[in-house]
Amino acid sequence: MSTTPIDTWAVDLAEVTLIYPWVGFEGAMTVFAVVLWLGWHVWQVKFENQTYADEIAKYGTDEHLSKGAEEH
Repeated sequence: MSTTPIDTWAVDLAEVTLIYPWVGFEGAMTVFAVVLWLGWHVWQVKFENQTYADEIAKYGTDEHLSKGAEEH
C-alpha cells in the first residue's frame, strides 16, 4: 500500500511531487502542536494550583506549613 505516487526510489526526486503524506500541512500541524503544548501547560498549572489549595485546606495554613519546614 502506498500513500504517495512513488512506486520506486530509482527516479530523479526533483521530478517527484509528493514524497510523504500530508505535504503542505506542516505549518498547520506545527501550530496545532504548539497550541496543544501551551494548553497542556495551562491545564497543568491550574491542576497543580488546585491540588495545592486542596492540601492547604486539608492540612493547614501556609503558616503551619512554613513552621513545619523550619523544624526539619
